[in-house]
Amino acid sequence: MARILVTGSAGGLGLGAARRLTAEGHEVIVHARTVDRARDLRSLIERGAQLVTGDLSDMNETRGIVEQVSTFGKPDAVIHNAGVISGRELVPVNVVAPYLLTVLLPAARLVYLSSSMHRGGRSDVTGVDWSGTHATASYSDSKLLVTMLAAAVGRVRRDVYSNAVDPGWVPTRMGGPGAPDDLELGHRTQAWLAAGEDPATHTSAYWHHQRQQRPDPAVTDPARQDALLEALTAHTGVRLDGTTA
Repeated sequence: MARILVTGSAGGLGLGAARRLTAEGHEVIVHARTVDRARDLRSLIERGAQLVTGDLSDMNETRGIVEQVSTFGKPDAVIHNAGVISGRELVPVNVVAPYLLTVLLPAARLVYLSSSMHRGGRSDVTGVDWSGTHATASYSDSKLLVTMLAAAVGRVRRDVYSNAVDPGWVPTRMGGPGAPDDLELGHRTQAWLAAGEDPATHTSAYWHHQRQQRPDPAVTDPARQDALLEALTAHTGVRLDGTTA
């Protein structure tokens, strides 16, 4: 069984993945922005899940999450599920936090939450405010960038399986009650990739409902990936290999 961190697991897809992994017998570390937001995780905690809290829009709090997770031991997998749909926190939460956690919390299997909307995003990182002081990117931009990050990690760090998942348009708080896709199918791929028990998951790819798909061409462009990594390194002060910039 694996030790797996699921960010943004207080509701929606993250909660579904955490429940599934707990039911399968894995050691799950759940995450909520605040203790109050963790109320819906009570049943999982009673079943043995460990709780970490912290605001992923704040790099200091993100580092604090790393410290909390480290007290439980090194995770085998991280599901970078947390996300917001708009506002100044969009880039810090959807892109910067997954990068920082990837660098500071090494794991053999990494799962990043993408979206079919990444195809409408902008891959040029020029002018992006990584701090969130100003809103400089759309949701589609953020999902393209995090999908590029997943591909870049898979290319640069050959010792990990780095996957991006399109869960579909599902009825979560972000997706809305009228979303047409199946919530169960939405989080199943995340949990399946994180568990890593199926040999089919031993790869780095872009997935939708447990099937590989071809992402936007920008995702697999090494030059665009490198530009993204350079920008994130400059903002966070740490390189993908964990060294100080």
